[in-house]
Amino acid sequence: MKNLFKLTALLSALGTALPVHSAPYATPDTWGGDLATRPRLTGDWGGVRDDLAKKGVVLDVDAYWWPQKITGGGKNTSGGNWGNLNIELNVDTGKAGLWPGGFFKVKTVTGFGHYIGKDIGAILPANAAWSLPASGEEGTGLLEYSFLQFLSPKLGVMVGKMDFSVTPGLFTGDYRTQFANLGLKVPLAAALFPISTFGASVIYVPSPDVNLSVMLLDPSGTIKNDDLSDAFDDGVFAVATDEVKTNLFGFTGNQGLLLYWSNKERTSLVQDPSNIACLLLNEKYPRLGDLFELLGGVAPPCLVDPAALNKENDTWTAVYSAEQFLWQPSGDPKRGIGVFYSAGVSDGRANPIKYSYTLGLVGKGVVPGRANDDFGIGWSRAEFSDNFVPSLRNTFDLGLNHEDAVEMYYKAAVTPWLDVSPSLQIINSGLNKVLDSIMIATNSFVPAESTVDLTGTITVSVATGVSFASDNGTVQ
Repeated sequence: MKNLFKLTALLSALGTALPVHSAPYATPDTWGGDLATRPRLTGDWGGVRDDLAKKGVVLDVDAYWWPQKITGGGKNTSGGNWGNLNIELNVDTGKAGLWPGGFFKVKTVTGFGHYIGKDIGAILPANAAWSLPASGEEGTGLLEYSFLQFLSPKLGVMVGKMDFSVTPGLFTGDYRTQFANLGLKVPLAAALFPISTFGASVIYVPSPDVNLSVMLLDPSGTIKNDDLSDAFDDGVFAVATDEVKTNLFGFTGNQGLLLYWSNKERTSLVQDPSNIACLLLNEKYPRLGDLFELLGGVAPPCLVDPAALNKENDTWTAVYSAEQFLWQPSGDPKRGIGVFYSAGVSDGRANPIKYSYTLGLVGKGVVPGRANDDFGIGWSRAEFSDNFVPSLRNTFDLGLNHEDAVEMYYKAAVTPWLDVSPSLQIINSGLNKVLDSIMIATNSFVPAESTVDLTGTITVSVATGVSFASDNGTVQ
C-alpha cells in the first residue's frame, strides 16, 4: 500500500508541469432542462451539479432492472429479476485547480434480485450483469478505485483497482447496455481475465487514431476483495492492447488486439479426467460461474489429493476484434449501420474455452424519428477445449463441444435518462443433456438517478439462445 501511495504522489508531482489533457469521460454542457430533455433524472440540482462539473467533480448513479421468466425447458421454468445499482465518482484534478492531467475514479456496483442463470442451463451467462458483484450474488462491491495521470498528451499511467467487467464497445455496449449475453460482450477465450483487480497500466497515444496500453494485474482479484496486502501473491496477469481507429470508404470504425499471459498456478485440464472432474468443476473461472452447480453434481468423486494434480503456470490468450460502420449519415460519427466481429484463442490447457467468436449487425440512430434508438442482432460461439473434463463428455454425453447464442434487441430511448429495451436470446447450450429452455423477461420502471433501463428479454434456450438488451441513453 505504501508503494502505491508513493507512486501516486510521484505521478501527481510530474503532472503539475504538464498541459491539461482531455478527460477520459465526457459531460454534457448542462445537466439542466425539463424532465423530457435533461440528461439525468434529477437535473442540475439547482445549478450545483453544473458548478461541480466545471470544477472537475462528476457524480453519477444508474439503475438497471431485468425481470425474467423461463417459460419452458431448461433445468427449471422459474422466473425472477435482476438489477444493478451503479454509483460512480470522477474527479478531474486539472479542473479542480490541483494539477493538470490527473483523474480519480471510484465506482461501486450493487446486485439485487432473483438470479435464474443456473436454471437456464447455459454455461455462459445470458445476462452480463449477473456477474456483478459476484456470479448470481446479491450485495455491493467496489468495482474500481483508480488514479490516472497523463505525463504528457501522449503518455499516461494508471494505478489502483481497475474495472474490466466489459470493455465498452460502440456496437456491443458495457455490461449493462445493448446486448445482454456475456458471450457477445466479452470474447470468452479471455475467460480467465479478472473482472476487477489491482494493477498498473501504461497508456500510450502516439496519434488520435492509435491507443496502446500495457498492464500488470493481480490475477486473483475480485470485486469484493479490497485487501491490497495479498495482491500479486499468486503471480501476475500481463496484458497488452492495441486499438486503432479506422476509416473505411469514409465510414468510421476501430480494430483492436488483446494479448494476455499469466503465471498464476492453476489446475491443469491435461491429466486423468476420471480423478479430477469434480475438482476442475470447482475451479473458479471469473466469467463462467460455478460449473459444478450448473452440471447438477454429475461429476464423479475425487479420487486424488488436489496437491497431486498437474498444474499450469503459463496461460495465454489472443483476441482480435473490430467494429465498422458500413453506412453513416453525413457528419455524424456515432450514427449509422455497422458490423462487429471478434475471434479469440487460448492455450486450452488451463482455460476451458479454446476458441471464441462473435459477429453482429447494429443500427444506431437510423430509425426515422428515433435518433436515439438502437437495435442489433448478434451471434457468439464459445468452443470448449478438448481437454475440458472429457470424462464428463464421454460418460454422460453432455456435449461440451461448443455453446452458441443469438441475440436481438431494440433500445427505445424514452428520455435521455430512461430506456426501454426488449431483447430475445436463443441459446444452444454446450450442455445438451441439461438444457432445453425458453426464457421470457419483461421490465418495469425503476426510478433512479441518471438512467433507468427497462428491458424485455425473451431468451430461448433449446439448442440455441436469444436475448434482448439496451443502451442506457447516458450522455457520453
